[in-house]
Amino acid sequence: MIDLAVVDLSRLQFALTALYHFLFVPLTLGLSFMLVIMESIYVMTRRPIWRTITKFWGALFGVNFALGVATGLTMEFQFGMNWSYYSHYVGDIFGAPLAIEGLMAFFLEATFVGLMFFGWDKLKPVTHLFVTFLVALGTNLSALWILIANGWMQNPVGAAFNTETMRMEVTDFMAVLFNPVAQAKFVHTVSAGYVCAAVFVLGVSAFYLLKGKHKGFAKRSMTVAAAFGLASSLSVVVLGDESGYALTDNQKMKLAAIEAMWTTEEAPAGLTAIGFPSLEDRKTHYEIKIPYVLGLISTRSLTGEVTGILELVAVAEDRIESGVVAYDALERLKANREDVASRAVFEQHRNDLGYGLLLRRYVADPRQATPDQVRMAAWNTVPNVPVMFWAFRIMAGIGFAMIALFATAFVLCTLRKHETKWFLRLALFAIPLPWIAIEFGWIVAEYGRQPWAVEGVLPTFLGASSLTVPQLWTTIIGFTLFYGVLAVIEVSLLLHLIKKGPFAEQEAFPPAAEDDPAAARPALA
Repeated sequence: MIDLAVVDLSRLQFALTALYHFLFVPLTLGLSFMLVIMESIYVMTRRPIWRTITKFWGALFGVNFALGVATGLTMEFQFGMNWSYYSHYVGDIFGAPLAIEGLMAFFLEATFVGLMFFGWDKLKPVTHLFVTFLVALGTNLSALWILIANGWMQNPVGAAFNTETMRMEVTDFMAVLFNPVAQAKFVHTVSAGYVCAAVFVLGVSAFYLLKGKHKGFAKRSMTVAAAFGLASSLSVVVLGDESGYALTDNQKMKLAAIEAMWTTEEAPAGLTAIGFPSLEDRKTHYEIKIPYVLGLISTRSLTGEVTGILELVAVAEDRIESGVVAYDALERLKANREDVASRAVFEQHRNDLGYGLLLRRYVADPRQATPDQVRMAAWNTVPNVPVMFWAFRIMAGIGFAMIALFATAFVLCTLRKHETKWFLRLALFAIPLPWIAIEFGWIVAEYGRQPWAVEGVLPTFLGASSLTVPQLWTTIIGFTLFYGVLAVIEVSLLLHLIKKGPFAEQEAFPPAAEDDPAAARPALA
């Protein structure tokens, strides 16, 4: 039988490393394109202040970029070390986008990031701008391929189980590439990263203005952040809606859990603005609903239904029973590859094989499962409803707050009222909010997929490696300590650069006196 303690600890370790890694990725995604905007202004105007602005935010980008790369590599190793059967079972599909990400995106970043930092005096301004653009393109292409891989886990299209190899294999790579769930996740995630970077630039600029330092630099940076952030925050909401629409057909249980919808309502369903879901009595207490909104958002119609949790559990029971038939046919095919009758039965039920494997949580052979075990397995397809309900609302609430923040910033910058004290304090304290929203968004996306490592194909508990509990606790403690040190280094470096300010480089090399040859040589301050 499967050691569920090993599975839970493996999940905990991956969740900790993923959440930590995702602290750096959004800022890298957003700052890279903000650097392109700032340097474009410098190339068009040739005003030295914009070169200073670009180099300052580029230095902060560099610190964050390095930490993002270091923590990302750790995650990829975990697929082989902690999730070896997952890698064996679906590695043909999942591994391809990650390999392309390394070849296409990561090499692009690694090649040009050095030129971006050290090529200011060696490249023409237009050439250096092109290099900066390639770095930004690389960071975003990296996110694209990773989210294509993740999107396939959410909606496993373009692949099928091969009875000869007993693994999932690619049947249509274009379907994997243009997976609607992956595309929706990419644009939504990237937009969230842009918001994160815009809030960071806005907050640091507000800090300088509150201190009365570097006002020209801060006002220009704040103006770029306001415009970029307003466009990004609006797109996050719009693209988030599109991502939610993708759940209607592909992940109905996740959508039902997010909305704590226990039973199917008459179309169009109402949206629960607030409530207190309970797993014990399977209902939502004290709920306040907005009529029709959920149906309109999730189905784009007045007649489309949003299926409730109880109905989806019943569907899961039927699919589990069908999956047991597929499992039995597959076992007979293992014994005799030429068994035509068994192959025909398997082909009829193959889409439910993953549901049959859910019974492995309770019994070694799913064919020996009792009706009670089938019901328990069906209820295991329901993620933690209260966690999903509140995580989504915190994420969405912060998203709308970001729109208000950047709309206010845009108006104030347009009116040249950059130094409005109350807003500067608000912008400074708002810096952590995008990260909070992004982390809760990750919880909604990944925790909401449970119990599946790959939706409907491979249960999470079957994907783990044969490790021991002490081994996992050792690595979890080690990662926590190591990542804690990295976090201190990251924050210290960022604060050090911010404290030095954008003109530290110019101050290190004071202008030379024309009549003093000795002073004409650069002197370190």
